Amino acid sequence: MWIESFLGYIQYEKNYSSRTVLSYKNDLTQFEKFTREQIGSFDVQKIDTTLIREWVVGMMEQQMKPTSISRKISTLRTFFAYLIRQNYLQTDPSKGVRLPKSPKRLPQFIKPAEMDRLIDEVDFGTGFKAIRDKLIITMLYSTGIRRAELIGLRDEDVDLFNSAIKVTGKRNKQRIIPFGWELANMIEEYLNIRAQNPRQSEEGRFFVRESGKPLYEELVYRIVTSRLDSVTTLTKHSPHVLRHSFASAMLNNGAELNSVKELLGHSSLSSTEIYTHITFEELKKNYKQAHPRAE
Repeated sequence: MWIESFLGYIQYEKNYSSRTVLSYKNDLTQFEKFTREQIGSFDVQKIDTTLIREWVVGMMEQQMKPTSISRKISTLRTFFAYLIRQNYLQTDPSKGVRLPKSPKRLPQFIKPAEMDRLIDEVDFGTGFKAIRDKLIITMLYSTGIRRAELIGLRDEDVDLFNSAIKVTGKRNKQRIIPFGWELANMIEEYLNIRAQNPRQSEEGRFFVRESGKPLYEELVYRIVTSRLDSVTTLTKHSPHVLRHSFASAMLNNGAELNSVKELLGHSSLSSTEIYTHITFEELKKNYKQAHPRAE
């Protein structure tokens, strides 16, 4: 009962995305199953810190990643906070649970020279799909928007006159991102060839397939990975790598951290600070390669 009530709350009152709601549902369903196995029922008032610790230990024994375990405990904390607001619980039993430490991994990014080669030298071909695909990759790299934000762009969100796009990010937060003349020219070329298609875009979506239907996440993933394969040896080729590449390129060329935070749509500066580590690591690498007494 409480799980369904909570899921309805985050979906309809907090406006969480369907993907986030499903993630919360999966985590809570797994915890409910574990609880029933341990104490015979899912009575939230009988759940204590010891039970949650046992759940964490069990997940660690199954070799689950620390990041996944931390996410599940974060789900529990959000759930218990909801129950406290509903005056059904007095305290959060997950508060005393220590999370497993995750090794810090720096985001992977494509070097500017590799992106220049892809955008300026690689032949994408002609026709609607070729022009659209090149625009998708260039827009992801030039603006740092997320894949879901790109798919969600509508015609009215793209302002060619002011060279800016309006992006709707996580939790429906909106931000304005400027762009340069190169992207503006690509957008104009795409709109011209899209207008020749008798099957116009559905629901005013900016990016569409030849059928006029909106893009979907797997399609964007395939477009990006197939093209990045030709210019980089990185093992990870997802659209999110282009977001990392945007951030690292901005900081390497003198952009202020807070400005990059606003462009990326991060809620806190700590999320953006990870990119300063990327730039520092690149600086160290260049120093070791260039200075005769670096070793």
